[in-house]
Amino acid sequence: MNKLINIGFGNVVNSNKIIGIISPDAAPIKRMVQAAKDNGMAIDATCGRKTKSVIVTDSGHMVLSALLPDTIASRVNQ
Repeated sequence: MNKLINIGFGNVVNSNKIIGIISPDAAPIKRMVQAAKDNGMAIDATCGRKTKSVIVTDSGHMVLSALLPDTIASRVNQ
């Protein structure tokens, strides 16, 4: 069964497709996000706010969220 997780501002992600939830502060993560944007594999769900977490999916997409990684992880684990 697909469980949809709210990642902020009415956006949802299928929890079965999530590989990792990471903070975007480290330089390697910033490079990965920029590469995903260049390749069209980034999904910006921040609604113009600061990116506080990056959700990596099994298809290689990176979903940018304005919620903290701890918040999203707790929603996945509910």
